[in-house]
Amino acid sequence: MIRPAAFGFNAETAVNNAFQKASEGDNVNSKAQQEFDDFVSLLRQHDINVLVINDTISPHTPDSIFPNNWVSYHGDGSVALYPMFANNRRKERKKGVLEKVATDFTVSSIIDFSNYEDKGVFLEGTGSMVIDRENNIAYACLSPRTDKSVFEEFCRKFHYKPVSFTALDQNKKEIYHTNVMMCVADKFVVICLESIDNREERNIVYQTIQQTGKLIIEISFDQMNHFAGNMLQVQNNQGEKFLVMSTQAFNSLTGEQIAKLESFNSIIHAPLFTIEQNGGGSARCMMAEIFLSPKNTNG
Repeated sequence: MIRPAAFGFNAETAVNNAFQKASEGDNVNSKAQQEFDDFVSLLRQHDINVLVINDTISPHTPDSIFPNNWVSYHGDGSVALYPMFANNRRKERKKGVLEKVATDFTVSSIIDFSNYEDKGVFLEGTGSMVIDRENNIAYACLSPRTDKSVFEEFCRKFHYKPVSFTALDQNKKEIYHTNVMMCVADKFVVICLESIDNREERNIVYQTIQQTGKLIIEISFDQMNHFAGNMLQVQNNQGEKFLVMSTQAFNSLTGEQIAKLESFNSIIHAPLFTIEQNGGGSARCMMAEIFLSPKNTNG
């Protein structure tokens, strides 16, 4: 997780992120830092291992709090770097972040897709893709941030079956990232199926999930707009699983949905209102999972 140094509303990303709204007032960064610190503290209270790296003031990267968009770490020792839509988000690929991860974990190779920025096509990591690692499937809703050809190249290199589709919000605008409309966990999938307007595509997604044996828990447009799709299942040092989300997302869920989710794992939620409003991302976007092998057993 990246602790922000200069978090704020990013006009470059707001052009196609309908979740972003600028806050009034000057203390957005300090509020975001407090939300970040409280969130990290909550995760650590549950014995979840969190590697926190402090962002730098220069270069200016207002969205650095969402590292899962520019980097992913894989179980075979590889690190993937991704092409980013916004110019100022490309500066988030900081050497110091990768070096810090490499001091604690074994990195065997770096696969860099960022040259696609020169062609004006993008794939923003595990924002653009939601990955079912156990079943080797990657889901992606196509948008200005998620190009089908780059997505399929990623799937070829990492041996995932690509499932791409178009997802629209209630205003018929393309949803910018897949991870705001679906979350894949070990035994269940949370998804806003009604956002997949094309019936054939919706059926393909539905059947693909069904074939994996995971329970489908549907959320509404309204719940998606409160970041209920932006969840991540994590594991603590004892192997216990938790579903992590924001308090706004949790409060949007029905009692029945919460009961279903808690039948699989405990829920952890933290208030992230400033980050969600200005950044247009939530709890899942803030966590870049590390599947690399640790260099020592104490970390």
